[in-house]
Amino acid sequence: MSVRLRLALTVFLAGLAAAGGVIVSVALAFQRFEHEAAYQRADAFISRVVAMHGDLLDLHERNADELQAFLRSLVLYDSGTRLYLLDASGRVLAGTPEKPLAAGVQVALGPVREAAQAAALGDSRRAAYVMGDDPEAMGQDTVVAARPLMRARIGAGDSVAGYLYLVCNKTLLPGKQLALFGSSLAGPALASVLTVILLTTALAAWVIVTVTRPLRVLSDEVATASRQGFRAPAPGGPPGLDTQDLLSATQTLGRITNDEFGRLRSGFHTLLARLHQQWDELHRLDRFRREGVSNLSHDLRSPLTATVACLETLEQRWAGDPAKAGTDAGEDRRLVEVALRNTRNAAAMVRSLGDLALLDEPQFQLHPMRLDLGEVLDDISLRFAQRARQKEVSLSFKQLGEAAPVADIDIELFERAVANLLENALKFTPPGKAIRLTAQALQGPPGQVVVQVQDEGPGIAADDLPHLFDRLYQSRTSVAPATSEEGKGLGLAIVKRIVELHGGRVSVHSAPGQGTTVALELPGVAVAAG
Repeated sequence: MSVRLRLALTVFLAGLAAAGGVIVSVALAFQRFEHEAAYQRADAFISRVVAMHGDLLDLHERNADELQAFLRSLVLYDSGTRLYLLDASGRVLAGTPEKPLAAGVQVALGPVREAAQAAALGDSRRAAYVMGDDPEAMGQDTVVAARPLMRARIGAGDSVAGYLYLVCNKTLLPGKQLALFGSSLAGPALASVLTVILLTTALAAWVIVTVTRPLRVLSDEVATASRQGFRAPAPGGPPGLDTQDLLSATQTLGRITNDEFGRLRSGFHTLLARLHQQWDELHRLDRFRREGVSNLSHDLRSPLTATVACLETLEQRWAGDPAKAGTDAGEDRRLVEVALRNTRNAAAMVRSLGDLALLDEPQFQLHPMRLDLGEVLDDISLRFAQRARQKEVSLSFKQLGEAAPVADIDIELFERAVANLLENALKFTPPGKAIRLTAQALQGPPGQVVVQVQDEGPGIAADDLPHLFDRLYQSRTSVAPATSEEGKGLGLAIVKRIVELHGGRVSVHSAPGQGTTVALELPGVAVAAG
């Protein structure tokens, strides 16, 4: 769910809750107003009745029927009002109920006394309204008013002998109250509520659009930047725009929209512009490094080759000249051998640096061919068989599984990678041990071909494994340097780069004293059986 939809849903639910709260508040206010208005009318009415007819208790004693008729005449024009005469304990003596009451009906005296006391205190401290019992429906509270009655006799004192008790709005049942409330709310009140809701909804919609629009634009720019990387132009300017001009443009954008979203977008543009600037600088430095290594390798290759040729010629001349067999001459020959070996190492290292720089070129292209790697690896193992016998090391190749390990490879680069691994394994495998070269086509998608070179050498420490493919890094330092680029920490770096160019990956599994296994995982090609 998007942020805009969540905000809209939140505003909608909040509007519904606010509308419900307004309606409930209006209903409660309407009910309170009705109660207060009824109480004020009832209190004023009963006050006039007591002022004009204070002998109601005596009239009841003289003629109860006459009192009953008199009470009915008082409420003749108000069908919703009931008037009762109570004794001092709250028992109903006479009244105007619609139906005859049971004998001995008695109302709670608490509300009666509260209403009488509120009337005695005056308007300044009068209660808003009082809820009391309805003799016709005991247990259901309704608005009541009351006045105390005294005996009109000499020596009776000021003691309360009874109460005139009035029950208000008896006929306004809940259904009629709801209809009255609905008719009141359906007019200006409902229109006002709907107007407020519509205004708040429109304002919320404007806020949502204002808030989410720049966020959506920013999220689209972030998605574009993450999808295209630094090869795409930085946001805020066309391709090829100078970085400083782009920074100025983003700062101007921040000044034009100087709110939080404008500053956030400006900061993002500035960050991307800085990253583009640093990326361009790193790209230039990397290109300078590759060109420098390539040029240096090219410039050094010729003089080193010439030096090797001169030393080889000198060694051959001394080997065929008996006069050079003396002690001093023998020492000179050993010096020539050392110089020749080191020169060859330097020439191989320069050649490897040049090859690695070439492989790092972005425009470098493979020349793949669909080949059976089993046949290619068998030929490579035959080429290294003589060297393995000289070192008294067993070298074997085996194809695992029934499916042919077929892959699209650049044959020259692939042979270079496997040759580097075999030379490395021969260097570290002691006499009497074995080197095994295997190839296997894994079943199921995605198809893969795994080529492994496993030796029985001293193994590699766990601390060295993460750095094994770093350039110019040597892990097994206990062994004397080899006479090729593998002794200079470039062989495995070249292997890794070749495998990456083929869309695969290389991994090493090793432990001290347990040998080393290097696995090349390459994308395979499914071959139909038969």
